[in-house]
Amino acid sequence: MSEVHFHPPDATDPLGQVLHMLRLNGTLYCRAELAAPWGVALPRMDKSLLFVAIISGAGWMRLPGAEPVLVREGSMVVLPRGTPIDLVSAPQQHAVPLFDLPANKVSERYEMMTISGGGAVTRAMTGVVSFDDVSAGRLVELLPEVLVVDRWHAAASGWLRSTLDLISHEAAALKPGGEAVITRLADILIIQAIRTWLDNAPEAQTGWLAALRDAQLGRALAVIHNNPTEDWTLERLARIAGMSRSGFSARFADMVGQPAMRYLTDWRLQRARLSIIGGRDSIGQVARTAGYQSEAAFGRAFKQLFGESPGSLRRAS
Repeated sequence: MSEVHFHPPDATDPLGQVLHMLRLNGTLYCRAELAAPWGVALPRMDKSLLFVAIISGAGWMRLPGAEPVLVREGSMVVLPRGTPIDLVSAPQQHAVPLFDLPANKVSERYEMMTISGGGAVTRAMTGVVSFDDVSAGRLVELLPEVLVVDRWHAAASGWLRSTLDLISHEAAALKPGGEAVITRLADILIIQAIRTWLDNAPEAQTGWLAALRDAQLGRALAVIHNNPTEDWTLERLARIAGMSRSGFSARFADMVGQPAMRYLTDWRLQRARLSIIGGRDSIGQVARTAGYQSEAAFGRAFKQLFGESPGSLRRAS
């Protein structure tokens, strides 16, 4: 599937850059037509984000240890860490494991599912996606276990309804290229849902997310994210932030949760980890890119942060 390229946000908008880095790797998208009674048990999706959008009708979401929640037409549920849930037509309805249900495979990444129960019909769009950037991973870790975006919420009413309408239209028509359109629209749903949470959730106004929005710390974080291999010092980062060295150091540690130079080192190692998993450079090349003159020193730092050596990770991946 071809990639769609967008121009990144300006470097003075570090939070926008983090959202831009949410490059979504769709594992599977499915359009479901469910006639009651029906129940689908969605398994845990490790290291993946799962979403369910209700195009028409309604369904109940069941989470372990929680009361069932009605998800109405035009609403969506995002599970940033792939939490297992049941989606059912009634609160006490039995749920069948997802992979035990038949589906019509349209392509490698898109399928259609039908459950013919004879009752009221619910149409839904589901997807499983992963992220491939360090900042995206950190953002996902800060998101709540379950994120529900309600169509009737003022912040979501316009974009959610219009995007779901487009998905419904494309799915019904099944024209050439329809799969690509549907998966792109599904990606937009996820990013918009995260943006809505960032704008409205009190917990999104603290810590690292607040530092990204901060007029001074945000500039320093942006240059670290954009140019992690630069020879940054605490003095240079403080000048970029327009602060004294001591003031910058104290404020960065307080808001981000770790000293600035430790954050820089961890960021470099996180990017190195991605290069080891998905790249072709040798371990030595990755080490030099991460700012280490010695492969052995790189290996020690890497194992201290991730609990395994670069070589072990390369072999496993």
